[in-house]
Amino acid sequence: MSDRLMALAEQLVRADLTGQGAFRYGSPDRVMLISGGPASHLARWSMMAGPSSYRVSIRQPTRDDLPQAGQHSPLSEGIQLAPMPDVLIAEVEEWKHGSWYHRVRLRANNLGDMMEKLQPLTSKELFQQTLPDGCPQRPFWSGALAYDLVQWTQPIRLQYPPEEGTLLAVLWYVDNGVVEDRHTGVITCFGQDLKWVDACSTTIQEPWETMVVPEAKPGRESSTHTDETHEENIRRIQQGIVTGQVYQVNIGKHWQGDIDHPYRVFQRLSQHNPAPFSAYVEADDLGFALASSSPESLLACDEKTIRTSPIKGTCPRGSSPEESAAYRTAMLESDKERAEHRMLVDLMRNDLTRVCQPGTVGVDRFDVEVYTNVQHLVSHISGVFRPGTSGQAAIQAVFPGGSITGCPRTMVCAAIDEVEQMPRSFWTGSIGWMDVHTGASSWNILIRTLEAKRNGRTWSGSVGAGGGITIGSQPENEVEEAAWKAAALRLATGWITAEQSNVSQGGLEIDPIEQGVQREASNSTGSIFKLDQALQSKVVGGVLFIENLDSFSYNIVNAVTGLGHDAIIMEARSSTASAYLDPVNLHNLLEALQPSHLILGPGPGTPMDADITVALAHHALAGQLDMPVLGICLGHQALALADGYSVVPSPLGPVHGSPVPVEHEKGSLFSNLESPVMLTRYNSLIIQENADHTLDVCAREMNTGLPMGLVHPTLPIHSLQVHPESVGSEYGMVLMQQFLQIQSDG
Repeated sequence: MSDRLMALAEQLVRADLTGQGAFRYGSPDRVMLISGGPASHLARWSMMAGPSSYRVSIRQPTRDDLPQAGQHSPLSEGIQLAPMPDVLIAEVEEWKHGSWYHRVRLRANNLGDMMEKLQPLTSKELFQQTLPDGCPQRPFWSGALAYDLVQWTQPIRLQYPPEEGTLLAVLWYVDNGVVEDRHTGVITCFGQDLKWVDACSTTIQEPWETMVVPEAKPGRESSTHTDETHEENIRRIQQGIVTGQVYQVNIGKHWQGDIDHPYRVFQRLSQHNPAPFSAYVEADDLGFALASSSPESLLACDEKTIRTSPIKGTCPRGSSPEESAAYRTAMLESDKERAEHRMLVDLMRNDLTRVCQPGTVGVDRFDVEVYTNVQHLVSHISGVFRPGTSGQAAIQAVFPGGSITGCPRTMVCAAIDEVEQMPRSFWTGSIGWMDVHTGASSWNILIRTLEAKRNGRTWSGSVGAGGGITIGSQPENEVEEAAWKAAALRLATGWITAEQSNVSQGGLEIDPIEQGVQREASNSTGSIFKLDQALQSKVVGGVLFIENLDSFSYNIVNAVTGLGHDAIIMEARSSTASAYLDPVNLHNLLEALQPSHLILGPGPGTPMDADITVALAHHALAGQLDMPVLGICLGHQALALADGYSVVPSPLGPVHGSPVPVEHEKGSLFSNLESPVMLTRYNSLIIQENADHTLDVCAREMNTGLPMGLVHPTLPIHSLQVHPESVGSEYGMVLMQQFLQIQSDG
């Protein structure tokens, strides 16, 4: 446990080295990153910042500077894309004369760029002290990012944005602090203010008083949604899944009430609900605090690699080892839980590929992690940064986390806004740290978190909880699951009693299920280019990939580059792409790029939502393209639609993230593969045969007979309803390789 560091925190307050009495050294604000539970590959070190002298805050702009979206329904009408704001403004404050004073205003293009803009304010000098591996080794920035920064990471406008001036981020400059190595138990004072470091080191050597945490006072709570409203929201999401707009959406609700001091809540959480990515931050003058016992890592980066550990799949802990094992077995054997988890793994592989070298992204291990009252399925995914890319680009690429949004990412962020009808604030955002000179960083996901605000002398708090909604979700079960996910927090605030919470007792356990396969980038990997980059650099002969706003697109791109081909990405749902609906412009583009192959990618909605994809499908079937063509999912449906097939809701319901046995005819892309082969479905819509068609069905799902693949009898045109790039697709890379080996007619 990290009780020792928590006890030391009280000792430092009494010694006037932190808190209100430490004003000579810096502000009374608190920043603590606590790895609770037993020491492990997750819980490596805990850190408590010394008094900070610099702080950065970001607030919601005015509606003139950032207009909100007009009323619409992404779930039923489709998404309304909007360019992300090109300016993000942050206020830098300096602590002096016992107060925070304005120092400078920073203007950045986005969240990642804002981290870059902090470099001139940050010392490059390394700490003199020896700190544990994985710790920042020089002054760094640490604090919290609200979920609502999604306005700068996704191309959407919110219908229910935060009020003007609402706090969206607060980061403190940490140049002094205390760190505990969880494996050795060694506690080290570090920093550049040697007077503070020496005083802190002396305090560590003195006897400590035992930390005594008072019990929470009973209080009342209210919630933002009734159980009935929560269930209705889940059914709305499921209708959106049926129509193909979304695959999985995370939605939740909030419990609210009065609390004692939020730090007392955090102390109780640290004792009774330890988690490896716990954190506490407090801005004293702002009357703002976050107390988090998060079990989930959004990302962790050093200068070369990036890692993420998404959680998806939940069951109760149980009141005994036998009951815990039974729940765990049922979760591992649940098609719904495994499909939901597989979907998230595919999404996070996609996000990491945006910033990593092709061929380096993969799953290292798959565990069940057992906490005080819940058990989770957790995968650990890593990759190697592309040259010139670092943790700044990574936070821009993956924030907010896929486990608390869903698939496809952009569409579900719009759907969450539509359904929840309120800003999420810091719930499902992140707390962490970053060395802005190297990009080394670590960020959690703010679940199991209390957001607290002070009004006069009293504090009130809000706790959010929810879950990932799939077509297989039972609304009443999801409502119950959200309640027991929030139970430990509601117990620590005093809003419910131990009898009402049904919280089991027990420490963190990690049960390894699978070790990942080691992988290395191929020596023949290709490069990834956006369309404008390819045109400017006069790239020719690459694979042209039509990106349809899917959360798995970059997994396909990764497969292409891993097989030795350059990939050129055209973002189909953009104003740039619409210019190529003109046949002359399209002809000129293809003449300039001379692509070796064309892939029409997957995406939400119907083919008619993707104009350029449908146009290219028609050109292909008319024999007007001189390169091999592959349609995947939405791209497959676009080719079928152009050939006279109908695209209809799947008669047996949507299937997302589930491998299915696919029978196929030998030849085509399935040459040299036995039949059936397991391939992953992500689709709500399916093609339906009407009469005579040019494209022949070459693959069907074995159990249902639904078409899973098409082939042209004479032209090099192929399509797959399944996703070959998914982790659940057996021999999916073989199918990609077979396609890329087809020679262009050009």
